Amino acid sequence: MGQPIPDFGKFLEGLRGSMSLREAARKSGLSHAYIRDLELERNRSTNDKITPSPDTLQKLSAAYGYPYTDLMIKAGHLMSSHVASSFAPKPNEDMDLSNVYFIEIGMKEITYYQKGATITRSIESLLDFSSFLDRLEENDFKKMDTDLYVNFNHIRKYDERRGRLYFHEDGEGPHVTISAIRQRKYHEHLLRKVAINTKKSLEFSFSKSGKSATFSTAEKNV
Repeated sequence: MGQPIPDFGKFLEGLRGSMSLREAARKSGLSHAYIRDLELERNRSTNDKITPSPDTLQKLSAAYGYPYTDLMIKAGHLMSSHVASSFAPKPNEDMDLSNVYFIEIGMKEITYYQKGATITRSIESLLDFSSFLDRLEENDFKKMDTDLYVNFNHIRKYDERRGRLYFHEDGEGPHVTISAIRQRKYHEHLLRKVAINTKKSLEFSFSKSGKSATFSTAEKNV
């Protein structure tokens, strides 16, 4: 671990520039109040000093268009020498994510769940981990909970009432539970992915009670 640059909060405020706090919140997925706390480097409710986590920095990096690695160095999570010497192959880079249903991320390891198999790999460094998160996004993995990411390309049944995602159309076998907030965020995307993965058409209907979706049993022409 390194040391954060002096006045790191003011640096973050400078990155935000003329962007309003609410616009920064919309782009990053963080609350505008929390972003302001980070700029002041303290929790305004408790007056405790706060430091952004790597996950928070990744969101700010995307929102502000600033390199994630550089932000990690300035926040003290990485050292420049660590980045410069980090050329060794990373043990999670050779994993074929297309065959993975979902993954769980621990403090020091990542567990991959495939059909009939479970594989655990270590997290070698924060730099390794940030690269890994980029790969998840590229392969349509979505964050369902604090440590759970699901491959939307394998979801074949979405039980909206119970908040469950299944990898088989019949609802048998392994499944994961999606939090209510993530369910609201990804609801329509889930419906479309299930239609694509099962090669069925998706139809929306509108009524006074709202919009509902149904799947046709006829396969799509591909």
